[in-house]
Amino acid sequence: MRRHGSLQAEALSSVARRLVAPLPDSPVVMDVGCGAGSMSVPLAAALRDHGGGVLVLVDATPELLDAACTAARAETDGAVSVKPVLADLATEDPLSFAGPVELIWGSRVIHHLPDQLRGMKRLVGALAPGGWLALAEGGLETRFLPWDLGVGSPGLQERLAAARASWFVSMRENMTGSVRLPVGWNVALADAGLGEISAFSFVVDHPAPAKQLVRDWAVDRLTWLTEITGAHLHPADRDALRRLLNPSDSEYVGAREDVFLLETDTVHVGRRR
Repeated sequence: MRRHGSLQAEALSSVARRLVAPLPDSPVVMDVGCGAGSMSVPLAAALRDHGGGVLVLVDATPELLDAACTAARAETDGAVSVKPVLADLATEDPLSFAGPVELIWGSRVIHHLPDQLRGMKRLVGALAPGGWLALAEGGLETRFLPWDLGVGSPGLQERLAAARASWFVSMRENMTGSVRLPVGWNVALADAGLGEISAFSFVVDHPAPAKQLVRDWAVDRLTWLTEITGAHLHPADRDALRRLLNPSDSEYVGAREDVFLLETDTVHVGRRR
């Protein structure tokens, strides 16, 4: 999480400033599912530059919440009050966390909830009148490997993407109480009770030859993809992945000069009527 957050930092700072700019003085901003603080830090900095306010960080994992709070507080210069809330959006009502909120940010959180629309409605209920909900969900498939790696068959990343999609469908189907969300995010936000709905995308681009941080992130990403897609892959692809993740192998991803990072995330925004 920290590696990825560092690689996204510049883009997320721009997003945070964009979202905070239209807020009133001394707003309350909530980062739901804050993780280790990838967006908490940019939000804290944006609030500081906005004149101050309150930043509420919500996560269900104590270690991640502590890390996010520590990182965010380092950006405040005392102008922003950072409040941690240990809670799970799937089971708890965010209205009890901080009262009315002017902006709620959630990145790749809603699609992990059994009932995604219900979760969005809970967040809308936590908004002050005229408050904004911003969800980073979807975008384009993250790219980080060349098409022909010289190990296994060309097109491994495309097959990993297809396998990940199959895994995600299975994950959703096997989730207790899972409810489908058979519409796009703009329609879902409207169904949750929001108006003035729009969307924008941001790009994270670290071309090859990339710094070691990108290569280390690529190892993390490929390890995760291997874990979740193994059952969906051909044995030859699993053999290729073993080589790519073996630090002693000449094809080790963490030492390749042709690894890069290119991702496009979409932020869907709506305002409480």
